[in-house]
Amino acid sequence: MSRLQSKTAIITGASSGIGKATAERFSKEGAVVICADIKKDAVKEVVDHINEQGGQAYAYYLDISNQDEVMKFADEMKEKFGTIDILFNNAGTDTEGGRLHEYPVELWDKLMSVDLRGTFLVSKYLIPLMLEEGGSIINNSSVSGLAADLDRSGYNAAKGGITNLTRAMAIDYARDGIRVNAIAPGTIETPLLDDLMGAKAGKKFREAYKWVDPMGRLGTPEEVAGVVLFLASDDSSYVTGEYITVDGGHMAYTWPGKMLNEKL
Repeated sequence: MSRLQSKTAIITGASSGIGKATAERFSKEGAVVICADIKKDAVKEVVDHINEQGGQAYAYYLDISNQDEVMKFADEMKEKFGTIDILFNNAGTDTEGGRLHEYPVELWDKLMSVDLRGTFLVSKYLIPLMLEEGGSIINNSSVSGLAADLDRSGYNAAKGGITNLTRAMAIDYARDGIRVNAIAPGTIETPLLDDLMGAKAGKKFREAYKWVDPMGRLGTPEEVAGVVLFLASDDSSYVTGEYITVDGGHMAYTWPGKMLNEKL
């Protein structure tokens, strides 16, 4: 297991869920992992665990929506590592906001600032560290960037923007040896699920979800991390400008049919 041996990887939003699982997977594959997150204590715990397991990881505080902080972070990465090989733009947020005419402008701006602008800022200031030797960038979009959710137009717009931003980045940097792809996770078993719905509603959602998902369950962060690893590694050396859904087949059908009342 050394597909990322001697590679330097940056992961934003690395304190939990998909980011944490990916940091741990990258480390097992031989990468030096830089874990960046707005949650200082939580990301430090992730890094401490990786290092205790024999890996090499570093924790950094980073608010991806703050241009000055991103620029400072990029300068630190250049000074410490010189170049980077992998960037996983994973950090993001999601909150229900109501129908469009009821949608709070502040919430719309926050989602755009963190999810879409944050991906832009981190990429803008870290891509120069890849121009000399090439690398791989993976953006975390969502199935919500491919289809819509009730009362979440801001999140849908931000994630849809990430999906097409990925394509633009891919064609801009293909001749520089930088591949850019996106993942589009479905509903994944992460702390964000209960944060959005509450523990009681989250439990009901999990029970209901098994009847509308072809695989009959939620995905795990580790399953998403495996796809990110593929896109980060040389196994995907001729893949760029693409997105891969990681959703148990949820986007493959137009209506759930028998899944609503019986197992397939």
